[in-house]
Amino acid sequence: MITKVKIAIIGCGNLGASIANGLLSIPGFDPKNLILTKRNTASLSEFHDRGALVTSNNLEAVERSQLVILGVKPYNVSPILKEILPGISRQNQIFISLATGITLSEMYQVLLPETVAFRAMPNIAAEIQESITCICSKNANEEQIKLVSELFDSIGFTIPIDESLMEAATVLGSCGIAYVLRFMRAMIQGGIQIGFDSVTASKIVNQTVKGAAELMIQKNIHPEAAIDKVTTPKGCTIVGLNEMEHQGFSSAMVRGVIASYDKIAK
Repeated sequence: MITKVKIAIIGCGNLGASIANGLLSIPGFDPKNLILTKRNTASLSEFHDRGALVTSNNLEAVERSQLVILGVKPYNVSPILKEILPGISRQNQIFISLATGITLSEMYQVLLPETVAFRAMPNIAAEIQESITCICSKNANEEQIKLVSELFDSIGFTIPIDESLMEAATVLGSCGIAYVLRFMRAMIQGGIQIGFDSVTASKIVNQTVKGAAELMIQKNIHPEAAIDKVTTPKGCTIVGLNEMEHQGFSSAMVRGVIASYDKIAK
C-alpha cells in the first residue's frame, strides 16, 4: 500500500508540491513517510509544519526512500541522477521522472541497467486529487507497476501508455489544464461583459465546466452528442457556437495542441 511506502520528491517545485499535497490528503498516509528536497527549503516550510521531512540533501533523501520522484527541470535530470547514484542501493527502489521530454533511455545513461524507472506526467490538479497521470516504465514488475499506479491513482486517475506517447500525454494532460483554464477565463470575461460581477461569473463558469466534464465521464459520450442536446433550431447556443467557429475556435485549439507538441518533440 502506498501509505506504507517511504517517498522522496527531489526538487519539489510546483508540480512536486501538488503531488505532496495530494499524498498528505490520503487517509492513513504518515507525513513522516514523505521527504521533500529543494535548494531553498524555506519555501517548503508548510510541509515541514505538516510533518514531512524537508531537506536540501538529495542523497540522504534517496537513501531513506523506496520510491523516488524526480521533480526537477529536464536539464537537471542527468546532473541530479549522477548526484544521487551512490544512494541507489536497494533492488526494490523505484525512480519516477516527471521531466518533460527526458526519455527512459536518457535516464539509463546514468542509472544502472537493472534500475526500475518510470516516466510519469501528472498535472497540478494532483493537489486536489483530480490529476490525470500517464505512466510508462522499464524493468518494472507487476507489483511495482501496481504500486506506482496506486501512487498516482491516489492523486487522481492513472493511464499506462507506451513511452512513444508520453510527449502527447504531456500536451493533453499537463499543458491541457492550462488550455482549459484559459478557456474558463475567457468565459468569465464574457460573463462580465453581459452583466455579471466577476465573482458570480466565476461561480457559474466553474460549475458549468465541472458539470460538462462529469457529463462526459459518467455518460461516456462524445462531446457532440451532449452539444446536440442544447443546440435547438434558431437558438442562442448554435448562434454562439457558429460565431466561435467563424473566429477559428476549434482550429485555434487544435493548432495550440500541435504547437505545444512540436515544442516538446523538437
